[in-house]
This record gives sequence, C-alpha cells and structure tokens, in this order.
Amino acid sequence: MGAGRVFAYGAAAGLIGDLLLGDPRRGHPVAVFGRAAGAVERVLWRDHRGWGALHTAVCAGGAVALGGVAARAVRNSTVASVALTGAATWAVVGGTSLAREARAIGRALEAEDVAGARARLPHLCGRDPQALDADGIARAVVESVAENTSDAVVGALVWGAVAGVPGLLGFRAVNTLDAMVGHKSARYRRYGWASARLDDLAGGPGARLTAVLAALAGDDPRGAVRAWRADAAKHPSPNAGPVEASFAGALGVRLGGTLSYGGRVEHRPVLNGAGRAVAARDIERAVRLSRRVGWLALGVCAAARRIAKGRTS
Repeated sequence: MGAGRVFAYGAAAGLIGDLLLGDPRRGHPVAVFGRAAGAVERVLWRDHRGWGALHTAVCAGGAVALGGVAARAVRNSTVASVALTGAATWAVVGGTSLAREARAIGRALEAEDVAGARARLPHLCGRDPQALDADGIARAVVESVAENTSDAVVGALVWGAVAGVPGLLGFRAVNTLDAMVGHKSARYRRYGWASARLDDLAGGPGARLTAVLAALAGDDPRGAVRAWRADAAKHPSPNAGPVEASFAGALGVRLGGTLSYGGRVEHRPVLNGAGRAVAARDIERAVRLSRRVGWLALGVCAAARRIAKGRTS
C-alpha cells in the first residue's frame, strides 16, 4: 500500500477515533508534551529571542524527530503504519472536545444560564468571561470554533499530508508552544517570539484551506468569500483573519469587536459587518460547519498526498 493510502486510511481512522472517543481525561499526549515543554522552559528561559528560539527548536524538533523514528520503525508493515498514523491523528486533532465545550456553552445560553456559560468559557478560549454578556459569549464561542477548526483539525491534516506522522506531531507541537509562550505578555514578548512566528508560518496553509472549505460548506458561499476578501486582512492574526471572516460570512453573522484577554482590552475590527449579531443558536450551526470542514479537509489532504506520491513514485 502506498504512502498516500496509508495517510488516508490512518487519518480517517484518527478522525473517527476522535469522534467516538474524544480526548482522554488524563494522560493526553498533548498535555504530556506541554509538561515536557514547560520543563525545557524552566531550564532555558531568558528574556531573549535567541533562547526562545532554542526552546522552540528543542521542543518542536523533538516532536518531529519522535514522529520520524516511530514512522521509520513501522515502515515495513502497512497495518502498523496505518495504526500509527491513526493514533497520531487522534492525538493531535481536537474536534470532538471543541464541539463538546461549544455545545455545553450553547445549551447554557439557551437556558438563559449566563453564569453557567461564563464558568465554562475558559475551557474553550482565553477570553475574560466576566466582561461578556450572553451575546458576547456566543460570539466568543463562534470565533473560537472557527479558529480552532483550523488549529485543531485542518492544520494538522495539512501537515500530515505533507510529512506524515512527523508532520502531524510537529504541527501540534508548534501550535501548543504558541499557546504556551507565544502571547505578548511581559515574560514571553521576546522569549515566545520564535514560537509565535513559527506558528504563523505553519498555520498559514491550514487557515487558507479552512477558509475555502467554510465558504464551500456554509450556508452562504458568496457571503463567505466576500467577508474573507473585505475583512480578513484587518484582523491582527494573519491566520485567524481568513478563517473567522469566512465563517462569519458563511453563517451570516457579525464577528470581531471589543474583547478582553487577561485584563487587556482589544478593539478588533468587525468581520462581515453586514451580518447580524451572533445568537446562542449560531453555536450549533458553527459546530456543524466545523465538522463539515474537517471531513472535507481530510478528503482534500488525502487526495493531495496520493497525487503527490504518485508523481514521485
């Protein structure tokens, strides 16, 4: 069996595993990586870009190397290769946990339990929940679903198609490092610079594919493309901008605006200004769109890997 089919079958098995099992309560591989990266940080931390770049290289490089060693160890067995790809895919994607948390908040909002929705929001994103009313919480959830569709599903599949198991593990490592040290706090402004920049580069292809597929799979393809073209570049993130704008247009809602992270208020540009305000019912619509985008991404990535491997064989 060729590498293209190994990836296709393994990635499909991994997505099905995520759908059926979700993330484990304890011992998640990403959490294990996070603890290891934290230990490396305690040794290397200096308020300097160079030391932060070394931290990024050690942690992300280690994940890629681990994936390479594992893939090489099973390369002579098709069954083992498919199983390894499936396990790696399940470990790095997070679509089911994303949907579960979003829907829990949506149910709380529909029951007018704003306090309960605020309590659950930190499980999904880093917004300050006390600064948000019901509509603000709903908007935060839809934005998080859109961004995490790229970060937690599509981006991983893209790099899995490019580089197999090392690509899957490497992408998740880079994305996790950005979440840990890539934000602009006093401690990480310099130390986390390399992780943040590498995450921008690694996430770019997946973000664009997510935006395209959201337009194709959403209720308003023209609106998605229009919002993407008009508003994506206004977003401070080069990758979240296309994704959130496309989701906003596809769902017919208005995203962006004022938000608060860790006590820091940001005034972000409005995405799809012609859309209506986000309501609690839009959370379920966003989750369903995210699911469709994830499975379409699997098809696109599997086909692309088979074509690429066919040309090089």
